Amino acid sequence: MKFKAFLTDNGVNLLEKRFLPALDKMGKVCHLFLTREKAYFLHNLLSGEGIQCVAQFHKETLFDDYRISSQNEDCIAFAIDISLLQRAVRSGVSICSEIGAAGSAANRLQIKLVKKLPPNLIQDVPISKPLSRAQGLELQTALDMAQDIPPTLVQVPDLNQLQNFKAVAPSEDRNLSAQTRSERAISRGDAQSVQVSVKHFSKSLQCHLAKPDCAFFGIAPQGACLTVIFQFFIPGTR
Repeated sequence: MKFKAFLTDNGVNLLEKRFLPALDKMGKVCHLFLTREKAYFLHNLLSGEGIQCVAQFHKETLFDDYRISSQNEDCIAFAIDISLLQRAVRSGVSICSEIGAAGSAANRLQIKLVKKLPPNLIQDVPISKPLSRAQGLELQTALDMAQDIPPTLVQVPDLNQLQNFKAVAPSEDRNLSAQTRSERAISRGDAQSVQVSVKHFSKSLQCHLAKPDCAFFGIAPQGACLTVIFQFFIPGTR
């Protein structure tokens, strides 16, 4: 089982300033799932309770010179403390910047899995024992289920309104309560409803820290859960 890659400047910026702070709001620990083509940060996928979070990246978005091999179809998964990873990336960036300022060209930030700590290591981040083939299959199955798209998605135009639990009602309904508007829409077949924990819903909105370009909300079949999809890197939005 081997993995090593260099973080690109864009990858460092995305992880340090956007995605790791957002993921840290979801929970202390997540699974890092590495495949031949993609890297996933997965929070709580193996539990049926609470918020589940999936952050998916093509390898080129984060890494350069990406190399991975394992007996599990070149897939590697393990649990990692997000705050420790964030601290290591931040520290590595600082040290690489100092090396670059001193005139050295070898100032790229490399990430690799090691069994023994080499003498030139800048930061080490403890991880769990890598998942077995059976555990990896369980995680992959949970990931596939989490990525099922609801039949209907509604785009949210302004995430700041959701942060404050506010919404602008249509002009013809502004004299009606939110409950009445919802009941009328459901009775007409124009809406669906699902009960969620306000605490969990509020926490899920912390993903706005990753600065998405837009967000979509949908309800899974049989009202199983609320699905929130944050979309990034839409051409023409930045």
